[in-house]
Parts: sequence; structure tokens; C-alpha cells
Amino acid sequence: MSRPLTEGGHWHPAGLRLLRELNSLVSDVFSGASVHTNILETLFEKALCAVRRVCTQPCESPGALGPFPCAPELLAEVPVGTLVKEGGRVVADLSCVGVEYIAALGGAGGKGNRFFLANNNRAPVTCTPGQPGQQRVLHLELKTVAHAGMVGFPNAGKSSLLRAISNARPAVASYPFTTLKPHVGIVHYEGHLQIAVADIPGIIRGAHQNRGLGSAFLRHIERCRFLLFVVDLSQPEPWTQVDDLKYELEMYEKGLSARPHAIVANKIDLPEAQANLSQLQDHLGQEVIVLSALTGENLEQLLLHLKVLYDAYAEAELGQGRQPLRW
Repeated sequence: MSRPLTEGGHWHPAGLRLLRELNSLVSDVFSGASVHTNILETLFEKALCAVRRVCTQPCESPGALGPFPCAPELLAEVPVGTLVKEGGRVVADLSCVGVEYIAALGGAGGKGNRFFLANNNRAPVTCTPGQPGQQRVLHLELKTVAHAGMVGFPNAGKSSLLRAISNARPAVASYPFTTLKPHVGIVHYEGHLQIAVADIPGIIRGAHQNRGLGSAFLRHIERCRFLLFVVDLSQPEPWTQVDDLKYELEMYEKGLSARPHAIVANKIDLPEAQANLSQLQDHLGQEVIVLSALTGENLEQLLLHLKVLYDAYAEAELGQGRQPLRW
């Protein structure tokens, strides 16, 4: 039996593609128990499948390249806001939907026995090996992209507030650090305008020194265009919360605390909060949005002010020739 004639296949590159629907680099798959599946583990499994298919399964309808086809390109879908780092250096910032980044180039294919076919050699058995593909060690880091970021200490009521103004459903409980990863909720306005609000997990004093999970939480604030400082009005001297939060942001990244923002005083439904309100306004010397995420009191004022912050941001972006972030 004569040996089939084949051409050497080529390896396509492996890359990363943004997908709007993803919001984490780890997905939860529930099948009796919770199993965490890393996106890169999924990409590795795809690569193994591709190798098995190319090496062991000849194509039933061979084309110009013979029965052994080229290996397919491998694409891992990642959330908007993913940073790609190599050796501590940022090599790609995937912050726009549809952007793709080639993470590793595939190797050039070798010469199959068809290449050596000649009039005096009708059944060649010679072939040459292909070249190995590119090998890189890349680290993926997710920074949440949103218009507004809610910043506050644990138990300030950020998650409850996000649930009250959007369809997001972060966990809510009466103990600190209920939220361990950012949640993004979409606030809808007339004219199909959507404003994304991120619930940043509670920051503690000393977070800029990476106390607790400081850096892991603070990095998500970098991508927020404007901020909502959420204050627990029921605590003594609530104005110190604003000062401490701004200090942590400024120590983490210079200028971060100076971004456009609003002060939101939550839990006005509690008696001790009403007693602290006048002192808070006197110390801050600026408008304070007083509300209750639990009862829904005065949420409309927050929504109106959120729209004002977005309009100012959109106007500034258009003035610099850039399109504002759209959801």
C-alpha cells in the first residue's frame, strides 16, 4: 500500500479576545459542588485537543494541504479590563470590546512527503519537522471597568445600594467583607443610556500598604471614571471615613482621590444617623446625598447626581476626541 501524500501543517497563534459578558477570570461551574475553572486552564485543554486532532485524526475531505490539517488558532475569551503582563511589564491593555491580542505565535510547519514528490520519486517517504511555536509566560490581571466606583469601608452598605439602583445582586449580610470581588450593576436612563456602577469591596485603613486585600481591591478603582464615597452615617464622626478613604486612594495612586466624586451618606433610617448628619455636612463643606439603601429613601437624588457626573465625563471625553465608555 502506498503512503498517503501530505503537507506539513502550520500552527496558528494563541490569543486573547474580549467578551463583554464575562466579568471574571474565574468561572463557577456548579455540578453537585462548586468547581472553579481558570480561563487559561480552558485554553490549555483546547490546545491538547488540537494536538490530538492534528496528530491522530486525518481529515475525511483533505484539501490542498492533505489529510493532516493545520492546527486551529486558540482564543481565550477574557473580560473587559484585562491586563496582560510579562515579567511585571504590561504588554497589552484589553479595555475595549472586540480587541484581540496575540499571546503566542505558532510555529512554521515542516515539509510533508508531498513536497518531495518528483517524476523520479512517486512515493517519497522523506519529511522535515516543523518549528516549535513561541513560548511565553503571561500573567492576566483584571481591573473592573465601570463609569462609577462605589468606595467605602466594610458594612457601609455599598452592596445594598447597588441592589437598590440596579439589577445586580451582590451578597448582602450584617458582617464585614461580604463582598470579596467587584460587582457591576447597570443603571438605565432614558434614551437607552446605561451607566455602569461598580461595587468595590470594602477598603480598610492601611489598604495602600496591602493590608487585608488592599491592592487587590484598590486596583479596580483605577478604571472608574468617577467615584461615589459611601459613608455609614450611623457611625461616630462619619466625616473621618471620607478623609481616610481619600487618603488611602491618594497613597495608592497620586490623583486618584481627586477624581470627580459624590459623597453618599447611607443608613439615614437609623436614629443615630440623623444625629450625625448636620456634623457631617459642616465638616465636609460640600453637598452630601443622604439616603437609605434599605428603605429606598432619597434614591432619586443619587440617580440624578449620577447622571450629572456621567454627562460631565462624557463631555470631557468628547472634547478630547474620545468616545465615552458605553455599556
